Amino acid sequence: MNAPLSNSAPVPIPSRTQYVMEQLKHAILTGGLVPGTPLVETELARTFGVSKTPVREALKTLAGRGLVVMSAYKGAAVRAVDATMARSVYDVRLLLEPEALRRTVGERASLAEAHAALERADAAGDTAERSLANRDFHRALYLPCGNPLLVRMLDDLRDQAALVSSVAWQARPTWEREAAEHREILARAEAGQAEEAAGLLREHIEGFVLRAFPLDSADSTFPTASAGGAS
Repeated sequence: MNAPLSNSAPVPIPSRTQYVMEQLKHAILTGGLVPGTPLVETELARTFGVSKTPVREALKTLAGRGLVVMSAYKGAAVRAVDATMARSVYDVRLLLEPEALRRTVGERASLAEAHAALERADAAGDTAERSLANRDFHRALYLPCGNPLLVRMLDDLRDQAALVSSVAWQARPTWEREAAEHREILARAEAGQAEEAAGLLREHIEGFVLRAFPLDSADSTFPTASAGGAS
């Protein structure tokens, strides 16, 4: 994790909460904290140089975003990634994201940010950073769709989707195939082919989760911290 906050310049609690939340989210999505890792309030407060209050609030927010699970008896931990969780997230994406892209194409919006995300993914040094670039690519496709509520709903899913892809790629590195699909989707979108782009996006989302979690893997769970998962 990054260095803790300096005690020489007190920061309002809401800002401390945001700081802790962003640091934890980045660590989770880049593999610094693998699924199953316990998140102990006292240890995190010491690490970040804050009281337990902003840590507790940050954990609650991350739990609401699906990256952390909280138990009255076991405390908080990074959420495990299994077939049921992944399919639930991707099922909702299938319902919403192709339609958002169809509308983006209809808006004739610039997709420069999608190109930038593709370049970052190509240059990424590990699966975690590649997953973050992948998340940004998909957001660049739906952000200009013209419906703020649709964008918000997809934003609520994107961290969980990034967690799934990061962990899945560590087990089954298929990112070159996904990158090729990204380029084809973007080409169709920039050509104004809304239906074709939306169709390819649907196939892309559905294909990834089926490759990562075959239909006979209903109970499979990727390695967690306790099982010696990759960091």
